[in-house]
Amino acid sequence: SSHFGSSSQAHRHGPALQSNMEVPPPLVLAQGQKRHTQCVGDFGDAAFFEHVDRHRDVYVNRLAEFCAIPGVSAEPQRRPEVRKAVEWAKGWLEKLGGAIRLEELGDEVLPDGSKIPLPPAVLAQFGDDPKKQTLLVYGHLDVQPAKKSDGWSTDPFVLTEKDGSLYARGATDDKGPVTAWMWVLEAHQQLGRELPVNIRCLFEGMEEAGSKGLPELCKRLGKPGDFLDPKAIDFICISDNYWTGKEKPCLTHGLRGNIYFHLEIQCSTKDMHSGVMGGSVNEGMTDLVHLMAKLVDSQGKILVPGITDDVAPVTDREMESYKQVDFDPEVFKKDAGVDTVHNTLLHPTKEAVLMHRWRYPTLSLHGIEGAFDSVGSKTVIPSKVVGKFSIRTVPNMHPTKVEELVKKHVDAEFTKLGSPNKMKLTVDKASMSWYREPDDPNFRAAAAATFRVHGVEPSFTREGGSIPITEVLEEVCDAVCVHIPIGASDDGAHSQNEKIDCLHYLNGIKLMKCYLDELAALPAEPDAAARAAIAAADASRLASNKWRRKCKVQLMRFGCECLECQT
Repeated sequence: SSHFGSSSQAHRHGPALQSNMEVPPPLVLAQGQKRHTQCVGDFGDAAFFEHVDRHRDVYVNRLAEFCAIPGVSAEPQRRPEVRKAVEWAKGWLEKLGGAIRLEELGDEVLPDGSKIPLPPAVLAQFGDDPKKQTLLVYGHLDVQPAKKSDGWSTDPFVLTEKDGSLYARGATDDKGPVTAWMWVLEAHQQLGRELPVNIRCLFEGMEEAGSKGLPELCKRLGKPGDFLDPKAIDFICISDNYWTGKEKPCLTHGLRGNIYFHLEIQCSTKDMHSGVMGGSVNEGMTDLVHLMAKLVDSQGKILVPGITDDVAPVTDREMESYKQVDFDPEVFKKDAGVDTVHNTLLHPTKEAVLMHRWRYPTLSLHGIEGAFDSVGSKTVIPSKVVGKFSIRTVPNMHPTKVEELVKKHVDAEFTKLGSPNKMKLTVDKASMSWYREPDDPNFRAAAAATFRVHGVEPSFTREGGSIPITEVLEEVCDAVCVHIPIGASDDGAHSQNEKIDCLHYLNGIKLMKCYLDELAALPAEPDAAARAAIAAADASRLASNKWRRKCKVQLMRFGCECLECQT
């Protein structure tokens, strides 16, 4: 395999600061205030942009070739196609002159007990100059399932251009952004330009199936001198989400966490006939439906006492910040598919909808395992049912406390039923929420780059969903991650007719080039606002690490009680 150098450079975006400060509200730009580029002089944008526009067809044809690989990671029979996608990316990164290696992730155990190998992760390094900053780029090479009979207008694995949009599975999630990074590297070479920063790429093939094996790999790669050595990584960038609208670019500085619960009720050792046993036994489904109805009401209010006690209060400054966001509730109704059903949302205003998607916790009921759910009718009383629900958490909410509150509430409600059935509540998986200040140097560089390409200041937005690898990479690398979406809100990732607009694809290449420039131009000594943002990020990572590292043996295990961790 290729040799990987390891710079001994220290972080140059400011010293590591310890702080107990509260997470501050999002930054609000005063009316007319601009985040102009930090770069001084001619950075050759015009020539670079012209080069990108001139190679439009080349980039589109390559993306079509990549999208033709049906690397659906969630389908074991298509795992060889995922490996093919990994090899495709590896081939291009090698053509571009990077130091490349594949890292095997071991085997996956399937429900029937059989094993299949996980697709390897691709590691690529471009430059190892100790005088330069080093950027880690993460992306994924696998895609969601798709077939034309699902409702696609075209073959999902044949990229089709229509009205300026490129339709194919993976076009926006995440093959478009991943290839955009490749073409940035290539364009620098073709134009005879030196990269302004060192770049390391980490591309995986299991993101759509839970990133199996990747957190453990990242922990191993964080050793001194290895690929993710925190002394060598200054910044992290992920492009795997989308604008809040269709016109204005944004940068994502917040993600909600997620705690997924299994609520099990057992009433018998075997399923029963409702005609024979109905009316003479305590049915588990009745208990479960009652308990799940006590978790959240029809207006979305969480019914667990104390669940919102730690949520930060809304300030006038934060309310003002929602005005900068490109978001249309009427378009959102169509995106959610409710426009032709009842054409209403839970909240009446743009600000209220965004707040309940981003900065308030929510509880959603997902399904019931063990219950009859096929077509037709079946008069069965299931012996055991498992209700699935999750809580999306926000800053200041701790997974351990949330679990305690939910268990206390469910126990109390179950006691009221007076049922002899057996009840068990467990946490299946959990992730922390994530929030970073827009004044962090990484976000300042991304904002300045956005202005250079789009001519407008980006909106600073949060996501209602979770991207757990964000925290894993931050923890391992001891660096701040910025999320830079290049696709629009109507791209339809995970849905039928997924697409990326060709203009956004090309602008994404340009944006990434400018982002590299801006990282290199960051001042050696951050100002007071940047230092405060760095301190807040350090404090947040410290809090996350205390929770995530409960187990000294399996570092990602939640709520560990093994002997090693009790000493």
